[in-house]
Amino acid sequence: MTRRPIGIIVNGVTGRMGYRQHLVRSLLAIREQGGVPLADGTRIWPELTLVGRNEQRLRDIAERHGLTDWTTDLSAALTRDDVEVYFDAQLTQQREKAVRQAIDAGKHIYTEKPLAESSAAALELARAADAAGVRSGVVQDKLFLPGLRKLKRLVDGGFFGRILSVRGEFGYWVFEGDWQPAQRPSWNYRASDGGGIVMDMFPHWHYVLAEIFAPVRAVTCVAATHIPRRVDEAGRPYPATADDAAYGIFELDGGIVAQLNSSWAVRVNRDELVEFQVDGTEGSAVAGLRGCRVQHRSVTPKPVWNPDLPATESFRAQWAEVPDNDEFDNGFKVQWEAFLRHVVAGDAFPWDFLAGARGVQLAELGLRSAREHRRVEVPELGR
Repeated sequence: MTRRPIGIIVNGVTGRMGYRQHLVRSLLAIREQGGVPLADGTRIWPELTLVGRNEQRLRDIAERHGLTDWTTDLSAALTRDDVEVYFDAQLTQQREKAVRQAIDAGKHIYTEKPLAESSAAALELARAADAAGVRSGVVQDKLFLPGLRKLKRLVDGGFFGRILSVRGEFGYWVFEGDWQPAQRPSWNYRASDGGGIVMDMFPHWHYVLAEIFAPVRAVTCVAATHIPRRVDEAGRPYPATADDAAYGIFELDGGIVAQLNSSWAVRVNRDELVEFQVDGTEGSAVAGLRGCRVQHRSVTPKPVWNPDLPATESFRAQWAEVPDNDEFDNGFKVQWEAFLRHVVAGDAFPWDFLAGARGVQLAELGLRSAREHRRVEVPELGR
């Protein structure tokens, strides 16, 4: 077996996503499986350089996982000839400057979303990466979830007939931080730090809708800050200035209407933290993170509205589970493997900086819709 090492800077590894999903469940998992296999039998082997601002936390993470290469000096790491890829999982506000540094250093770049704080800045990064001849990618992990992969299989197979609508619910109750610690960092709820659920989730909704169903042509959004006061990690109260809930209507090509609710102030009464119901002329489906259930036209019952009598049928029992028919790995890891093949072997990778800029654009337009209380069209964004 031939091993092809590839040096990767992992910036933001001390954060929740950078550590758990990207370091542990993706890059270290890839090393544990022996690397990423290529068609010729070669295996891509990640050589990791951990980067962050907190020296002690970096040292602790490195020692915990048997890694020795870490630094708080990003500029120095980017000058190294043995580093080919830069990955960014920092706060959004810090991302643009670091990504520009990586472009100038000639590194291939993979990054968490959102790519930048504005679509103009994201588009400029896309153009700069193209001009520098570096390969780029933005995390779009929801596409690799088992439930959504099953849903995409149904769409591609024509199960729905003409798709009419998509209804999605995402979210859970994030504790305020006073009597129970919050499950999300406090910066998520401060507009000055780049927080807000619209900028967090609308980039996800953009690629989910566009890649599984059809391009988004218009958005109407109501954003809210339901919990106005929270308590940070040090026990200090602070005003929550960013939106913690967003209620969006997205108009897609082909007359499809998508209604997606996103909230950190909702208690979960569904099977999974995110669920999408798709209704079509020939059938319907409900997909979550892992599961997907269907009801075809031929077996659709005939409910009768009668509020005077209790329901005697189990509506959930009338749906059939879609079989896996495949092995589903961690979605973050699967996309990492695809990006590394893209860098080393030139395999196709459509989720580049331009795709990331389109996600930021939808978030921007969603926020504009909420401010101006109106429907906003989504213009085509090109290079």
